[in-house]
Amino acid sequence: MEEDRKEAVPQYYYSEKEWDKVSDYIEQQYGKSDFVGHEIVSPDIHCDIVIVPPTEKQPYYKLVTMGAGAYKMNVPKELRSYVCDRAEYVIFLPKDWDIESDKEEDYWPIRMLKSVARLPIGAEDWLCDSHDVQLTEDGSPVAENTGFNSCVLLSSLGKNGQEVKPLKLGLFGKKVAFYQLYPLYPEELQFKLEHSFDELMDKLDAEKNMVINIHRKNYCK
Repeated sequence: MEEDRKEAVPQYYYSEKEWDKVSDYIEQQYGKSDFVGHEIVSPDIHCDIVIVPPTEKQPYYKLVTMGAGAYKMNVPKELRSYVCDRAEYVIFLPKDWDIESDKEEDYWPIRMLKSVARLPIGAEDWLCDSHDVQLTEDGSPVAENTGFNSCVLLSSLGKNGQEVKPLKLGLFGKKVAFYQLYPLYPEELQFKLEHSFDELMDKLDAEKNMVINIHRKNYCK
C-alpha cells in the first residue's frame, strides 16, 4: 500500500500517522491489497482506491476508498453522539470484473465510490448507513450494461463476515465509519423514498450477498 502521496496537496487530508492507521485497518478488516488506484488530481480530498483481490474463501474484489475520511462531514449536533462525521466507502465486485478497464461499463463502480466520497464536500452535507444517493442527475442508468441509477449505504462487512466497526483515529473522538455501497434500480430508490429504508431492506437480498450483480432481480419493478 505504499504509494507516493506527495505529488498533490488536497484541501482535506490525513496526517501521515492517520494515513498509515487507515491503511493498516483496511488490510486488517478486508484483506491484503495488491494494488492501490492512486488519484492523480485531488482538489479536495485525496481519494485512493484500495483493491483487495479475490481469495478462495471470498472470491470477489473488495474496493475501499482511502482518504475520504479526512473530510469532517456536517453531521447535525443532535446526531453526533452516534453518527460518525468521517467515512470511507466500500464495494464488492465479482472476480471476473475487468478491474483495469477504463470503459464506463467497467469503471462505473469506481466512479460511484469517488462520487459518493465527494458528495458531502460539495453539498456541505453528511452521509451514513440507510442514506441513498442518486448517481446521475437525470436518473438515467450509470452505464449501458446495467439499469442501476443510485445506491444505498449499508454497514460494511469485513473479511470475517462481521460488520466493520468505526476506526478510532486518535484522541478527541475522531472516528471513521466504513459504509458499503449497494446499487439500486430506479424503482427500488423510489420505493425507499415513498416507504422507508427498513421496508426496502425487507425486499432486497443485500445482506445475503453484497457483491454487485448487474443482472440481479429488480425487487420493486
